[in-house]
Amino acid sequence: MAGLWCAWLLLMLFHVELGLMPLFHGASVEIKSQVSPSQLPRIFLAMLVYFLIPVIAMILAVHAVSDPLGWSNRMPWRMAQFVLGVVYSTTNLAHLVADIRIPDSRADQVMLMVVLTLVGFLLNRETWLWWQG
Repeated sequence: MAGLWCAWLLLMLFHVELGLMPLFHGASVEIKSQVSPSQLPRIFLAMLVYFLIPVIAMILAVHAVSDPLGWSNRMPWRMAQFVLGVVYSTTNLAHLVADIRIPDSRADQVMLMVVLTLVGFLLNRETWLWWQG
């Protein structure tokens, strides 16, 4: 399970990096935004939290394996891992649908979101089995 969280994080980071790749070739990555600049700090904070929660989940999953009788391997934490997986899979699926609906979306970004969503579904399966076991 920790490996799936790690894969998910790497794919998310690569999604962001791939989105910025045109900058290295002199192309703009700017999109039309309805967000005012005063709201950007809150958006950046939300993105930071969005990335940190899976890091914490991965640490807890590793801890649960290393200490099977410890607190991180108890039922509430197992359920929390499953719920987090479902929440993140839902947001990834919504992002995938949004990427597909963009008229000039990049195929590489869509493909990466497909893989990311599939990893999320695998994570859901594994956390469900862990929670129920």
